Amino acid sequence: MQDHNVFAGAFVDRSGERRKDPDWLTRAANGADSRFVPVWNQRCLIAGDPPAAVLLERRELGERVDDRELIFLGTFRGRPAFALSVDAAEAPFPELGEFRELRYLGTVLPADEANLAAHARALVLWHASQVYCGTCGSPSRAAAGGNSRICVNAECGREIFPRVDPAIIVLVSDGERCLLGRQGAWPEGIYSTIAGFVEPGESLEDSVRREVFEETNIRVGRVRYHSSQPWPFPSSLMLGFFASAETAEISLNDGELEDARWFTREELRSDFPKLPFSISIARRLVDHWLDHGES
Repeated sequence: MQDHNVFAGAFVDRSGERRKDPDWLTRAANGADSRFVPVWNQRCLIAGDPPAAVLLERRELGERVDDRELIFLGTFRGRPAFALSVDAAEAPFPELGEFRELRYLGTVLPADEANLAAHARALVLWHASQVYCGTCGSPSRAAAGGNSRICVNAECGREIFPRVDPAIIVLVSDGERCLLGRQGAWPEGIYSTIAGFVEPGESLEDSVRREVFEETNIRVGRVRYHSSQPWPFPSSLMLGFFASAETAEISLNDGELEDARWFTREELRSDFPKLPFSISIARRLVDHWLDHGES
């Protein structure tokens, strides 16, 4: 089994020291060796069979680029890499490929390209949400190679950094059964692990115990970390755990779930329930429990 989840992996050398070197960034942004990840309508460009990310050269960008809005991602496969937000009514670069949603890309791209696409999309969406300063309401501009923004109001000058929203996701079991739930908006028959956002002043372990009880009425004891997954929809970081159940009676306390049930391994290997999508950390937790138990 791979040692990282889909969209994760240290495939991009983020080269943080370069973000503070405007001369280097200018040379890189105009260099023939650099590559650009276009993001249009929250989608990334791919082509080929099997599909691969289309990484553009500077000469292919035409008049679409404003160097001040380029986002330096780091070094990818030995080349400087930038994200480029493309604002257009119709999909650009039709002769080069097609723009597809990130959830699809996670199923078809090589691991390093999926990681790069997730990184690019997340920062493009973050910039779009931070056009104005949240403190004084003035416009903000990109800074540090697109890895922060600064309020243009000299009296404010607030520096704004990308945020990540931590969320726990947990497979609860009593040894022979695991606890899965479903939301009403999901496709019919799909059940998944319990998840929720971490609240202020809360540890990850406490968040696991609270979320499981709020959604299912189950009390859990021991909590064990498994792995994490960047989930840029738009800015979550999923922190995966296993937890041991101390009670068994299910009640949908907060109404977030349509249903929750205990399932045996035999049931999970049958036609019902349908399991979480293959690219999700939820599916990796379920598969690990099916094959190896909880440890």
